[in-house]
Amino acid sequence: MPFDLLGVLAEPNRRKLLALLAEGERSVTDLAAEFAVTRSAISQHLTILVDAGLVEARQEGRFRFYRLVPGGVAALRAQIDGFWTSELDHLARTATRTASRTTRTEQGTAHMPYDKSVFVPVPPDEAFALVTEPERLRRWQVVAARVDLRAGGDYRWTVVPGHTAGGQVTEVDPGRRVVLSWGWEGDDSLPPGASTVTISLTPGDGGTFVRLVHEGLTEDQVVGHTEGWDHYLDRLVAAAADGDAGPDAWAAAPDPLDALNAAEASLAICQRALRDLDDAAGAKPTPCAEFDVNALIEHLLGSLTSMAMVAGADPSKLPAPGSPESLGARSSEAERRVADLGQVAIEAWRDRGTDGSVSMGPAEMPAELVAAILTIELLIHAWDAATATGRTITVAPELAEFGLGRLQALAAAGARTPDRFGPQVEAPADADALTRMLAFSGRRA
Repeated sequence: MPFDLLGVLAEPNRRKLLALLAEGERSVTDLAAEFAVTRSAISQHLTILVDAGLVEARQEGRFRFYRLVPGGVAALRAQIDGFWTSELDHLARTATRTASRTTRTEQGTAHMPYDKSVFVPVPPDEAFALVTEPERLRRWQVVAARVDLRAGGDYRWTVVPGHTAGGQVTEVDPGRRVVLSWGWEGDDSLPPGASTVTISLTPGDGGTFVRLVHEGLTEDQVVGHTEGWDHYLDRLVAAAADGDAGPDAWAAAPDPLDALNAAEASLAICQRALRDLDDAAGAKPTPCAEFDVNALIEHLLGSLTSMAMVAGADPSKLPAPGSPESLGARSSEAERRVADLGQVAIEAWRDRGTDGSVSMGPAEMPAELVAAILTIELLIHAWDAATATGRTITVAPELAEFGLGRLQALAAAGARTPDRFGPQVEAPADADALTRMLAFSGRRA
């Protein structure tokens, strides 16, 4: 069976490689300098072009040079000529005229899509998990995610605090392809479902090519999404190689820094503190004398449940009281439970808003101040869990200052109860905001 040369050239980086080699022989180092992807990814693309008979390589000392194969290029031309029937020619002319009219009459609505490929050193099934499963998505792209992975299923990804993408899963081919309708909550110019993201996976030598195409964007939207997708595809490569891309600098200090954006930034920090704990970690003591790690997780889940209910969350979306899902007894499941419940609690507050007041026990308190309890609980208990398990957390100074300010405001409002805070301790004069926040809550950092 003839090699599917048209399929090989469906990948844009390979088309660019052929265009560069049309100018003459070049080394892999020289070629890789023309791309934003890694040299390893370019080498993989070149291997596919060699296998297809379009390119050949020669070794000269330590260097490897590539050039076009005239016979292979001729075979490509023959496939194109055979594919390009008179009917397609007519269709192309019609489409060109239609596109020209669209550009003249609907300026800003028809533009080239974002299209980029990266190479990840994991097999296709694992790469597919990285781009579809919430637990894996949290390691490189999102603060929180919910995905109904079936055609017609909904998804909701909080990518960075205050910015949540949503829409539907429109196509699923496990290990090969997923298509999402894409848009942003609160964005009238690109609402949820208004554009299309297609992620395709192709096996390579030692890993997988991940191609992401984002269509249906205006020119300005392409510019913004290019910056975003470039950032996150780099993090995808890191997560595939190392298991985790590390803290996302874009999620560290939200702008604006309000109660709910701060809560989402704090949720990301807390999840990292709880990630990949083993069950043995559950019995370790924490800075809270009455809590080991398991009890601390149970307490935090209880706090998140209470905060969700104060905001009017639908009880059916919360774990049933007393069920295994509501307890922290299995520390290895801590991150997932806190991530899921934290997302629901913050969603409930976003639906309610932070205007007016809410009931907290016998008292009415400003809703904005009560919503800030999410940040305080998540940050302080993230530090507790990290300290107990020999880890550290990184908190942006702006976020820690926000938490400290709301903690002080709660104390001034009479919310400094023994079950909420320990006795305040003195912080060093030159202490950073997180240390001062911890000291105010009764902890010595």
